[in-house]
Amino acid sequence: MELIKEFDRRCIMADLKYNMSFTAGGLFLLESIPVAETYLQLQNWDKAKEILLSENTIQSKTNASLIRFNREVVSRLQLLTDDQIKLLVEGSVTERKLILWVAVCRKHKFINDFAIEVVREKFLQLNYKVTYKDFDIFFNQKAEWHDELDKLTDSTRSKVRQVLFRMMREADILLPNDEINRIHLTSKFIETMKRTNRTEFSIFPITELEISKALDV
Repeated sequence: MELIKEFDRRCIMADLKYNMSFTAGGLFLLESIPVAETYLQLQNWDKAKEILLSENTIQSKTNASLIRFNREVVSRLQLLTDDQIKLLVEGSVTERKLILWVAVCRKHKFINDFAIEVVREKFLQLNYKVTYKDFDIFFNQKAEWHDELDKLTDSTRSKVRQVLFRMMREADILLPNDEINRIHLTSKFIETMKRTNRTEFSIFPITELEISKALDV
């Protein structure tokens, strides 16, 4: 019975295709702020995108990179609530990074799953070092059920790994030496997450007790 349940779970996972477009960049902390500010002023993503492109708000050097970066940043921020976007603009650097990590994990299930299944699991086991080998094991396991991963070239796979680790460092999930950072969720950040489910807090290296306290706020 357990084997059947596991098979069904993996079949459901395989139906959810991984979007690997995040190889275009990193967390986009600096670029995300003017995008968020523009949206808050207009309260309309379509109008915001027009202005972002016409005024080159994020200061891209070429039209191609402008379109690509705007598409990726906007598609992430669109998954946030207005309260979260407001905190992204007005919050501390720590809160901005927390919000952007939520946005990245909502947009990219591959990153979401790695954060939960590898980073947080290692944290709970008091094994704080995250390595490229951890990534390779995770990737190979997922590739068994995700053809989109199996089709990636070695160079693209290497790029995915490089960008993911850079994002985790930029979000302060990892320290510069790739050890897991002990995350502190601020009260303002928790307030913007009050309608979320328990699983979403698991993208952070925190304990079950910390999750329970956050959900009780």
